[in-house]
Amino acid sequence: MRLITWNIQWGRGIDGVVDLARIIKHAKSLTDFDVINLQEVADNFPDLPGNDDRDQFAELERLLPGFTAVPGFGVDRAGPTRRRRFGNVLLSRLPVLSCRSHALPWPADKAVSSMPRVAIEATVGTAFGPVRVTTTHLEYYSILQRRAQARRLRELHDEACARAGTPAKVTNSKGPFVDSAQTTQAILTADFNFPPEEDSYADIQAPLASGGRAYRDAWKIAHGDKPHDPTFCIHEAHWGKGPYCCDFIFVSEDLAPRVRKVVTDTDTKLSDHQPVVLELADR
Repeated sequence: MRLITWNIQWGRGIDGVVDLARIIKHAKSLTDFDVINLQEVADNFPDLPGNDDRDQFAELERLLPGFTAVPGFGVDRAGPTRRRRFGNVLLSRLPVLSCRSHALPWPADKAVSSMPRVAIEATVGTAFGPVRVTTTHLEYYSILQRRAQARRLRELHDEACARAGTPAKVTNSKGPFVDSAQTTQAILTADFNFPPEEDSYADIQAPLASGGRAYRDAWKIAHGDKPHDPTFCIHEAHWGKGPYCCDFIFVSEDLAPRVRKVVTDTDTKLSDHQPVVLELADR
């Protein structure tokens, strides 16, 4: 199983050009991915630098025929002619067995600007059973909000592990109460907007109340004590910040033995973030 996570900055490269086709073309050059998780996708936001009013969620789906798109809108509000939406999208060529959308905490923090955030979750079928894949984009300016969101991501994984360990009552109905695949096997990706030194990084990997398989940083599994390659501010400084890593891939402990490689493409200038590739072994 091969997966890419990438904050694409609505397809805007360091050159200022917005081009989703070259984003997908470059992603395909990195690996023959089964799942791609993209953050900062826009619909009807012509005021973003270099952008127009196109529906990027629909455009990305068109660029990947044969993939199922699972969009999630953190921002969804009225516009002059149609709604304005901003968020993430997961696209999978593996069977999508079920999907969910989770609004993340947004506690009041009057000291900074912020926006609502959403996590999208899709359980996909793989050669080694169902895997729950979640992607999101945490708050940048507010540590208070970011830490609350990180803790909620761990709670969501904890809840899912508890469901997998305590199957619900089986029903013969063909309605919405029909049982769906529950699994402890999970992958979490995002632009988390925190470095490894922030408490939120440890919060996500804390033990689960259910006793289930906690999240672990796939980079550490693949590379040991080697520092993370930077994923942000490599080719373009932001607010005086130099390069650092804030785009991670976490895997549940039962997937850790399958981690074959984790690679960050530090060369591309097609966004202000760098794509990260995960490869899991089928056996």
